[in-house]
Amino acid sequence: MTNDKLEKAILIAARVLIGLALAAFVGYLVVYTIYAVELFRFPFDYDQGEGFELMDTVLFSQGEWPYRNNDQYPFYSSNYPPLFHVVIVPLVWIFGPQYWTGRLVSFVGTLITAVAIAYGTQRVIRRWWLAALVGLAFLASNYVYHVGPLFRQHMFMVMFETLAVVWLTVTIDKEERDGRAYPKRLLIVMLLLLAAGYTKQLAYATVAAVFIFLFLRNPKRAILWAIPFAAVTGLIFLWINWATDGYWFLNTVTANINPFVPGQAQGLYRQWFNLHTLLVVTAVLYAVYQLYFERLSAYSIWFVVAAVNSVTAGKWGAGESYFATAIAASCILTGLAYGRVLNYLQENQTASQLSFRAKPSERGIPPERPVQGDSSEDLGMTNKPNLGRWIYPLALVIIPLLFLWQAERMFHMPTHTPALAAVAQALGKPTEVWIAPQTSCSAPRPPESIPYVDAAGVSLLGRPPNAADTAAGKTIAAAIAQGDTAAFAEDAGFNFYIGRDVITNPTQLLNLYNNNQVDLTEMLAMLDEQAFDTVVLRAQFYPPPVLDMIGQRYETQELVQMNGFVYCIMRPRK
Repeated sequence: MTNDKLEKAILIAARVLIGLALAAFVGYLVVYTIYAVELFRFPFDYDQGEGFELMDTVLFSQGEWPYRNNDQYPFYSSNYPPLFHVVIVPLVWIFGPQYWTGRLVSFVGTLITAVAIAYGTQRVIRRWWLAALVGLAFLASNYVYHVGPLFRQHMFMVMFETLAVVWLTVTIDKEERDGRAYPKRLLIVMLLLLAAGYTKQLAYATVAAVFIFLFLRNPKRAILWAIPFAAVTGLIFLWINWATDGYWFLNTVTANINPFVPGQAQGLYRQWFNLHTLLVVTAVLYAVYQLYFERLSAYSIWFVVAAVNSVTAGKWGAGESYFATAIAASCILTGLAYGRVLNYLQENQTASQLSFRAKPSERGIPPERPVQGDSSEDLGMTNKPNLGRWIYPLALVIIPLLFLWQAERMFHMPTHTPALAAVAQALGKPTEVWIAPQTSCSAPRPPESIPYVDAAGVSLLGRPPNAADTAAGKTIAAAIAQGDTAAFAEDAGFNFYIGRDVITNPTQLLNLYNNNQVDLTEMLAMLDEQAFDTVVLRAQFYPPPVLDMIGQRYETQELVQMNGFVYCIMRPRK
């Protein structure tokens, strides 16, 4: 086989592998969409905190603050900033308090994040397939898949963070290219950062990364922007705190001081690396390259700060979603790194080929050197190996292979339909796992077959809820409806379903209790008087005195399993 034919064969193989890599990640997008649509249809809590996010939205839709006094009935308050819920308010006005409203907004937010990642990459490397791969890789992450379509505000924060850093890079590049400042463009970055922070407090890491980058480029300018940004942020904070009689600070700051669990942080870091190995390693190497050989980009600083800040995933109540910002940053860096390698190799290959085909005098051979003719040797077309000719085609083969390897490492797929089960089986994956239902208020149960496979390990997130789960939720709601009062329940969905008050927020209550910032007198008195017809426990997140009083005054009468959890329906003791 001639060199030309071999090179052509390699390029054909590269196109096939690129197509396979794209197909793999598009497949993850299809799986993600299936999961999201199934969640849109589910009318109860899938993740324990969703109902309280919905409650926050309902309160905003009524013109009320969700930052309230936890000492008084209904003992409810929120610990999250308002923006995510405010965005959903129009949907609640139109459709009522439905879980799908927030799930849809969160899901769309992840799609926008993926597009921003692809755009931030494509504008630099000009390789659509690689930009598409890194954008899709974000959606293919096990963590993004698990929480992306939930009624939770975290991924909406990541959307604003990603848009801010991408637009910052676009702005700075334009300023350096044109030799002038664009303050209006930078103002958009500041507004996006403000939106991220008032979606969730964790955005402070991206705010820090942006100002570190601006300071490295122009210290005076960074300070001039930091002062008004801090002032606006602080004024909004003080205004909300004044409007809520101080309950904003209590519930969003004090209640978020949770104990740190080192083992939890270590385990999540280890899992993050194992699932996203290619993205993490490439991002680290590219950041180190920029540190030693050129200027640090905003993306590199963002990745490092976000990766370090992910240690907060070790707090009680935190989890895998805290790595989402670092995943977004690593996707962009991966695309930029491989795009740069490919563009460099292609340019050098072209230069090498032109030099190889040049006349001797054009190749730097002195004119006085005798020319032997126009043989292939004199034209540079010898049979000697030309290493530069093969590196670029080989790189086009290696990079999609690496993405296919990454796709295999983060494998996850529900197998609740024959088609999905057949795909998993064809890929050599199991079609089910065995997981014991989560029990905290009842006796342990044996493992059950779950139609969901995940490289992240045993997880109750990711499996689409089914008809049996919906029926179980309706059973619990019907049991509550037999009484006259709202249920004292760890999930808000059952009270929502039958139109009754949402009573307390157990994790918020526990956080405040652990920080000595809540008075349980009224709540304990109501439980002692059996003022609630029904108590519904799922994970026993309430403070110990509350659980003790429930145990004294209520007894379990029915157990209902939903979404892999066993719910205890309790009635007053006689």
